[in-house]
Amino acid sequence: MTVLCLDIGSTWTKGALVSGDGELLGTAQHPTTPPEVLRGVDAVATALNAADRVLACSSAGGGLKLAVVGQERLVSAEAGYRVALSAGARVVHVSAGPLDGAGLRALRAARPDVVLLVGGTDGGDDSVLLHNARRLGANRVPCPVVLAGNAEARAEASRLLAGRSVVATANVLPDVGELAPGPARTAIREVFLRHVIGGKGLSRGPRFRRLVRAVTPDAVLGGVSLLARRHEGAVLVVDVGGATTDVYSAVPGADGPERVVALPPERRTVEGDLGVRWSADTLVTAAFQDKLVGEAEAADLRAAGDDPGADLRLGTLAAVLAVRRHLALVDGQLGPRGADLLVLSGGVFRHAASVDGVERALRADPVLRPVLREARVTVDRDYVLAPAGLLAGAGLEGAAENLIGRTGLA
Repeated sequence: MTVLCLDIGSTWTKGALVSGDGELLGTAQHPTTPPEVLRGVDAVATALNAADRVLACSSAGGGLKLAVVGQERLVSAEAGYRVALSAGARVVHVSAGPLDGAGLRALRAARPDVVLLVGGTDGGDDSVLLHNARRLGANRVPCPVVLAGNAEARAEASRLLAGRSVVATANVLPDVGELAPGPARTAIREVFLRHVIGGKGLSRGPRFRRLVRAVTPDAVLGGVSLLARRHEGAVLVVDVGGATTDVYSAVPGADGPERVVALPPERRTVEGDLGVRWSADTLVTAAFQDKLVGEAEAADLRAAGDDPGADLRLGTLAAVLAVRRHLALVDGQLGPRGADLLVLSGGVFRHAASVDGVERALRADPVLRPVLREARVTVDRDYVLAPAGLLAGAGLEGAAENLIGRTGLA
């Protein structure tokens, strides 16, 4: 058996052909081809020959943008936000407390693909949850709503949201101090596949919607989780793109009940202002503000244009800044050992002859040095983390484990 694993991004459509036992048989890529992305998909499939099975993930059209509407920022809203960190979503808005006119305008301005509505423990206060459900229903917020608040108020909240596309699921905060993110994560993914993919104008007809099984960051996070099983310390993955930089972390041995004061064992953050092409100007500005570059270098980088050397420098700066922000968001919770492994991903690193300078810059950074002291640094040159996550999600975990093991990442 052979499996074609596809990642349909906003810029590139990438494919990996994998055998049933996890051997990487070939890779190919083609520019993504909106408004009919299947043209790019078919080009990649043709380059890799026929496969017995096709699995695909997508971040085309901006991926999955999620807004969290909760009861209290330090409890419900924060719980919802942290659920989203591991659901493959980019959080574009968080609100806490009763929604008013200004809050609704801010929510609409964020243009989310999905609203995660949370609030209250099971059997606890339901007034804010019902108020927010009433406001969302009456103001006809156009995107789907995942309802994951007080279970005893679920039926009434669903009624108040009548006319909206609503997926009701178990409370993310069933009791004080207890976080149960699994059902909400699953619901967010289902909404993405059922409603969001089909609404981005990426393809005509149902084939693309049937093809896509996951949002790309969710697939990558699955691969990162598999990779973390092979390490005693945490695994960090930095994926630098043209417009954004994603950072993933996974901490092994984090089994057991999840608490609202803790984070899920697998996390992802996205920095929409850090990228080597479309976000190069904001990246240089952020690097200057953080004193990573001086005025002269900042001017040179802004004027560099299409220069591979400048791209690698920009990629290095994006990686440093993004990991700094990720560590701040997760409160440095990477375990006592710090990171065992740092994986660099993205074309700017895959196509570089050497990343020694990138590694030196990351290790020398005073914020990152304690976390990366023991870390081995490598490059995902074959881009296998998303395919591994797709394989695992399709029940082919053995193939996924072997794929990661055979490519040298582990």
